[in-house]
Amino acid sequence: MMQVEAIKQLFLKHKESHLQHRYITHKSIKPLLENLSKKITIETIGISVLNNPIHGIKIGSGEKRILMWSQMHGNESTTTKAIFDLLNTLLSDEALVSPILKACTLYIIPILNPDGALAYTRINANEVDLNRDAQNLTQPESKVLRAIFKTFNPHFCYNLHGQRTIFSAGNTNKSATVSFLAPAQDKVCTITPNRKVAMEVIAVMNAALQEVIPNQVGVYDDAFNLNCVGDTFQSENVPTILFEAGHYHNDYARDCTREFIYISYLTSLDYISKTDVTGVNYQPYLEIPENEKLFFDIIIKDAKTILDGKEIITDIAIQYQEKLIGGKINFIPKVEKIENLDGYFAHKHIQANKLEVFNNNMQLLKIDSENVFVMINNEKISLLPK
Repeated sequence: MMQVEAIKQLFLKHKESHLQHRYITHKSIKPLLENLSKKITIETIGISVLNNPIHGIKIGSGEKRILMWSQMHGNESTTTKAIFDLLNTLLSDEALVSPILKACTLYIIPILNPDGALAYTRINANEVDLNRDAQNLTQPESKVLRAIFKTFNPHFCYNLHGQRTIFSAGNTNKSATVSFLAPAQDKVCTITPNRKVAMEVIAVMNAALQEVIPNQVGVYDDAFNLNCVGDTFQSENVPTILFEAGHYHNDYARDCTREFIYISYLTSLDYISKTDVTGVNYQPYLEIPENEKLFFDIIIKDAKTILDGKEIITDIAIQYQEKLIGGKINFIPKVEKIENLDGYFAHKHIQANKLEVFNNNMQLLKIDSENVFVMINNEKISLLPK
């Protein structure tokens, strides 16, 4: 099987330099698609609510069919960046990846929700979450995915997403940098033969990722919701894997996590190409810790404030709000909680040392207030990510 160090070298060699940071739209990938179309099949498979094209990319000639779709939620772009890194690699003359193209055929939808991508929103232009529209199929984007699922008839589905900075890998001070799920296919969450196949592939990816981000891989709880695309496809006996690109230390652009997703792609595709995946080796999946919501972006510890007329020492939690401003994603610090946060963790800690914490107007911080910096003991401290 492919070694992680070899995959990391491939990433450095084939990373798509035209895709950076978080704002990835149809305009971002259009020149890349035009270039790729000289070598592989790229087609317009539908249009969005606002008449933006939805593209499908077909690569490989093998019998094992794998359907991948990204940016079902328009503001979850890390997996899209890694898709183009993967395509560059597969179209190279690298001997390491040739078995994938011989054994597998991949069908990839790089941006399923182009309107949401343009607006940098989770929902589509009709304000519908496409990942809750699998049964009703009310939206054109949902119908596009369903049509490809029917015609391509995949053996595996890769449902590609991004997750917030709030998740920990279990009850630990470790961020869930990559998360997975083998979705349930019934209400009692039976570990079916079909789910075991998905679990086995996830276990292989987890083993690889432990070499680069130890204890930073999680799984989501498998509560069943047939309106979700993954649950629907799993319930139709197609092994389906949810990928979630999460936070790595100081990586708010998600360019480090992009590499970990790329490692996951290549590890899993290499395994599928060389293995008859039966699900017999699913057990390690059950040992991956379940995600918990234990992180804030910043915690200011031991701040003096006034509550109900009394002076107390407490903590302040700050979470970034991602906002599209002038074609760029800005991270706006917002106060989420003012309370004892001993059970929580943060990506950045600031120690107030029992002093008051003021905003730029020299007022004490309040819940829901937005502040790009704070003042502690007359020192100005930035709250923005590096």
